[in-house]
Amino acid sequence: MSIFSIKAMTEADLAAVAEVEQVIYEFPWTERNFGDSLRAGYDAHCMWIDHQLAAYLVMMRVVDEYHLLNLSVRADLQGHGYGRHLLQWGIGRAKGAGMDGMLLEVRPSNVAAKTLYETEGFKLIGVRKNYYPAREGREDALVLFKRFQDMGM
Repeated sequence: MSIFSIKAMTEADLAAVAEVEQVIYEFPWTERNFGDSLRAGYDAHCMWIDHQLAAYLVMMRVVDEYHLLNLSVRADLQGHGYGRHLLQWGIGRAKGAGMDGMLLEVRPSNVAAKTLYETEGFKLIGVRKNYYPAREGREDALVLFKRFQDMGM
């Protein structure tokens, strides 16, 4: 039986988080980006399975909503529901903190993430032009939002 947990990200986790990030993204966050997020007081958590990093998320509180900045799953564990579980956990945490909703940006080319967010009730509210670095130029970001009262809460 696997040991499963979600714990607050700490400075000791940064190297492992950055290593996963380097593997799964062409334009990854750096260890420093994650460290800066911790020092800024962002809500950052790691999902562990059998004491190995499986996934992580970073959220920033902005007045009455959370901005999901990063939600990532280790490459060999993608497609098994861990991202959905961690997203739902993050939504529960945001609701528990009294937030009204959650905002995020996603690359149009990241079909798996876009599908996850849409099936979890996130709605397109805008586009940020040339937001992400891309192999050739820049890629737009889709801005998605989930209002928690839409869930009957």
